[in-house]
Amino acid sequence: MNDKAFAQEYAKELAAEVPSTTKCLERIPLEKFDWKPHERSMQLGYLALLTGEIPRWITHIILQPEIDLATFAHDQQKTGQELAGLFNKNVNDAVATLNNVADGDLEAKFELKTNGQVVLSSTKREQVAQCINHMVHHRGQLTVYMRLLNIAVPSIYGPSADDKNFSSK
Repeated sequence: MNDKAFAQEYAKELAAEVPSTTKCLERIPLEKFDWKPHERSMQLGYLALLTGEIPRWITHIILQPEIDLATFAHDQQKTGQELAGLFNKNVNDAVATLNNVADGDLEAKFELKTNGQVVLSSTKREQVAQCINHMVHHRGQLTVYMRLLNIAVPSIYGPSADDKNFSSK
């Protein structure tokens, strides 16, 4: 599949993840942002912010040759509603960027760095291809945190035990 076709299909797949991810982010209460289930776990607010920022990585990967995790600017933690808005803006920007990809754009090298040290080097296409999986992984973690905090978990790919119409037979 050429880069343009890949990017357009990827944009559709990214858009399909928006409703359930938005519902998760909207439900994160500001007063629980510092909570974490274990000392080695991420804080809830950071995890929610990371989930909402990953679509921005897609735009950055396509337009830039690298991301340095030590200097990549993060948005400030916000309310659940603001996180959901940030996520939707990042998705819209990513979809627009994906829709402008031309053949050959994604074959360029991309590097992930930490403090200037290369952690990963691959094509932009390979990195973009990983972003939805990465976002969905962190959304899954987020739903576990939500369950532990008794925050209603929305339907994602099917009914949730918190859905009013769910019947556990």
